Amino acid sequence: MALTQSIETARAERIGAEGGSAEALVLDVTELPSLQAAINAQAPFDILVNNAGTNRPAPFLEVTAEDYDAISNLNQRAAFFVAQAVAQRMVQASIRGSIIHISSQMGHVGGARRTVYCMTKHGIEGLTKAMAIDLAPYGIRVVGLVPGLIVPSREEMPPQAVAKTDATVPLGRAGLPADLAGPAVFLASDDAAYMTGSFVTVDGGVLFQQRSPQVETFPLERFPTAP
Repeated sequence: MALTQSIETARAERIGAEGGSAEALVLDVTELPSLQAAINAQAPFDILVNNAGTNRPAPFLEVTAEDYDAISNLNQRAAFFVAQAVAQRMVQASIRGSIIHISSQMGHVGGARRTVYCMTKHGIEGLTKAMAIDLAPYGIRVVGLVPGLIVPSREEMPPQAVAKTDATVPLGRAGLPADLAGPAVFLASDDAAYMTGSFVTVDGGVLFQQRSPQVETFPLERFPTAP
């Protein structure tokens, strides 16, 4: 499920070309009636990776109601109701599935100019733990993946950002999408059958190191913003 038709259609076609099977379901997850109708029209899912999110970095004193609503509606409200709609279908079909919430380092700490984003990701952490308890009787596991700084490629980062990241991440680089693929597959698989309400952190060691709050690993203007 995604907002960008061309990107998701291309991904589905690539999966098909490699021998797999995929269908792009493009919708606005902040529109609850269309979201619920779309999920109910599909066969029940076995796995949900709940990944939609955004940020509008701004100092706390300058956050507008529009910014607050844009971030919280997508990062928290939509995540809640996507998970609920998928879980309802799992329960109806007696599917012992897996729901993976994508959290963030900012769900564990605070960050300058990220008050609303931090609030929503702390909320995702709490949602994951509470959902795990509610859905355990149905055999549905709810877990979280905690990414650090993930970029499409190092080539797309400004050189100064590459150097700063290499110096501040213990493993010496920003994360790439491929770094999340293995942990996500593990969390969705039977190898994680006894895990629920817990999280896997994939951040190159940043979260657990002691460092100056003045250190930024990536320029704020490079973070995605809501339209």
